[in-house]
Amino acid sequence: MMGGRPEGMILQATAVKVSDLVAALSRQLDRTVIDKTGLQGLYDIKLQWAPDIGQGPRPIGPTGESAPPPSEISGPTIFTALQEQLGLRLVSAKGPVEVIVIDSIQKPALN
Repeated sequence: MMGGRPEGMILQATAVKVSDLVAALSRQLDRTVIDKTGLQGLYDIKLQWAPDIGQGPRPIGPTGESAPPPSEISGPTIFTALQEQLGLRLVSAKGPVEVIVIDSIQKPALN
């Protein structure tokens, strides 16, 4: 489960693989995240952070109103929260990525 709350963003899951956490982080950050931990097994995860402006869904308050903008929410960034709360670290790096190139496209002929 990932969502916004008035105090910030939360990612909470029970019995998940590190690959599932990596996929959630990739979606949240809109960047490719690669697992280099080598960790196996299932983990319970609870991660709370203050979103950057424009990052993820806007938290909703208990009355159904939009919560304050991220700049008014205090708390760690997702990078700091990962290190402090889960003992994991995101490192920015450059490397090869898979891409699909479409050279041309045509409408199918009618039968």
